[in-house]
Amino acid sequence: MIARLRGTAAARTPEGLVVDVGGVGYLVAATPAVLRRAEAGAELVVETYLHVREDALQLYGFADAAERELFTHLLTVNGIGPKVALAVVSGSPAAELRRAIALGDAARFQAIPGIGKKTAERIVLELKEKMAGVELVASDAPAGAADSVAREALIELGWTPLEAERALADTDADLTPEERVRAVLRRAA
Repeated sequence: MIARLRGTAAARTPEGLVVDVGGVGYLVAATPAVLRRAEAGAELVVETYLHVREDALQLYGFADAAERELFTHLLTVNGIGPKVALAVVSGSPAAELRRAIALGDAARFQAIPGIGKKTAERIVLELKEKMAGVELVASDAPAGAADSVAREALIELGWTPLEAERALADTDADLTPEERVRAVLRRAA
C-alpha cells in the first residue's frame, strides 16, 4: 500500500498530478486542496490511497489524513466508487462533510455534481454510525440546522442544490435562515 508520497510536482495532466519521487513519476488523482499546493518544481507531501482493480492500480491524493479517512469511509457505501468518493471529498472540507453526515444533512451531498438524492441519503444513512464520534460544538448544531433550512427554502423556490449552496456561502452565517434567504434573493434580483 502506498500511503504517502513526498516529492516534487512534475506536471498536471487531465488525469491528475504527476509527483516525482526519486526519479519515478506517480500519477495521482488529487483533491483541489492538493492541486492548489502543487506548484511546478515545489516539494509537497501527498497522503494517498492506492485503489487496486483487476486491470489497474490508481493512486488518489489528499491534503491530509482526514480527507483520506473520509474517502475510505465513502468507499464502503454501496454504489460509491473511488471517482465519486473523490468528488465528494473535493466538494468541501472533510470536517464539514463529517458534520453534515452526523447531522443527517443529505442535501449537502446533493449539491455535489454526480450525487443524486438516493445516493446522498445512502451516504448519510450508511456513515452516520461511523461518524457518531464526531464532536459537534454546541454552536455548530444550530448553524448546521440553519444552513439546511435556508438551503431547503431555496430549493423549494426552484434553485438547484448546488446553486443554493453557492449562494448561501456568500451570506453571513450568523443571520437567521429567513434573513439568509432574503439576502440571497436580494442579491439575485
